[in-house]
Amino acid sequence: MASYSIKELENLSGIKAHTIRIWEKRYGIIKPARTDTNIRYYCDSDLKRLLNIAILNRHGMRISEISKLSDQEMSEKVMGASSDFSNAESNIENMIIAMVELDEYKFDKILSRFIMHEGFENAVIKVIFPFFEKIGLLWQTGSINPAHEHFVSNLFRQKLMVAIDNIVVPDSKANKKFILFLPEGEYHELALLFYNYLIKKAGKSVYYLGSSVPFPDLVETVKMVEPEYIFTSLTSSLNKVEVDQYIQDLSLEFAKQKIFVTGLQIKESSIHFPKNVIKVSSPKDFANALKDL
Repeated sequence: MASYSIKELENLSGIKAHTIRIWEKRYGIIKPARTDTNIRYYCDSDLKRLLNIAILNRHGMRISEISKLSDQEMSEKVMGASSDFSNAESNIENMIIAMVELDEYKFDKILSRFIMHEGFENAVIKVIFPFFEKIGLLWQTGSINPAHEHFVSNLFRQKLMVAIDNIVVPDSKANKKFILFLPEGEYHELALLFYNYLIKKAGKSVYYLGSSVPFPDLVETVKMVEPEYIFTSLTSSLNKVEVDQYIQDLSLEFAKQKIFVTGLQIKESSIHFPKNVIKVSSPKDFANALKDL
């Protein structure tokens, strides 16, 4: 069973830890268990209840009213409050609940509905990326059951692959070429797949190498393909010193190419980027940059 600290509940629900403690004491909304050393921790049912409370509270219900509802009554009211398909935050919270419940039908319905309303690209930028950012750190710390990660990753991967397959890039020697890859030991591929989608949509040629690519293999592929651009994402496989060194190695080895880098380790990094290495802060910024390439 997954367990969460009060700080993790705050990050997932948007409700401050101080407020959660007050609501616990005053209204008994959730009841944490305690470790042998008397540290609070929470289970999946606590997370689901708090997310439902967050949705109803954001839609104008007072906590004093919400606390009187049974779980069934709360779920029914959440369904009504979540009828606004374009509300990104409510969709994210409902997707987290569906993930915890391993409810494929519910997760797919929420995501498909948002895609139909906003379009695939906007759905990824507004809902999917923020969703994975919210729960990504929990996966790395082991707070979330690995089954949850595989469950939602595979569902989203299916939609990404369909979207990518539906893009037809004319075969032309004039097309600018991208090589996309993840460094050796890096397996978090979803973000890279979405950038693959954006690049193909922009009419560029993509050579997708996938996850855990050894550096010598990358060197050989670049020699064969001679791309103008290289794109990678660094999420969890390297420490801070290794990230810095890896970027320097990319810059020196591929001095003729522009290298785009993104990922959690890049966003949190304060390293100095060489001239031919470009930090990608968000898919939206990169989509705009593609127009000028």
